Amino acid sequence: MDLSKLQSHTPRKSKKRIGRGGKRGTFSGHGTKGQKSRAGASVRPGFRGGDNRIWQLFPKQRGASKKPGSKAPHRKHRYFQLKHEKPAVLNLGFFNQFSEDDLMSPKALKEKGLIKSDKKIKILSNGELNKKMQFEGFTFSKSAKNKVLKNGSSIK
Repeated sequence: MDLSKLQSHTPRKSKKRIGRGGKRGTFSGHGTKGQKSRAGASVRPGFRGGDNRIWQLFPKQRGASKKPGSKAPHRKHRYFQLKHEKPAVLNLGFFNQFSEDDLMSPKALKEKGLIKSDKKIKILSNGELNKKMQFEGFTFSKSAKNKVLKNGSSIK
């Protein structure tokens, strides 16, 4: 086999080089002058040419200037609220893999390596619970709570 005679199966196409004469010469689609025509220049999102940012124009709610560590919540505007962390979700069918009369808690699940974070855990009603168990430290949906109590399991 001669290595100099190897050819690729896919044709390679070089990238279009603009700004070097020809059909896309001089300004290369950036217009003539101004901030956005310069090399490497970009206008960050939300920038309005030195004017106030859009969220600064809205009226603030009471306590908007408080720091996040203080007692008042940090709110800017009712449409620009901080996002709250949602709890991790588990289904009822997940707990069938454990032995009967086990005490289920987020701490126990973390020790077994089944969950990673210390977030709150909410149990939803997908699946059936076939064993009696004790649950502690979880939040339940209404239908999941009914299924657990109907099964004879307990919630602390």
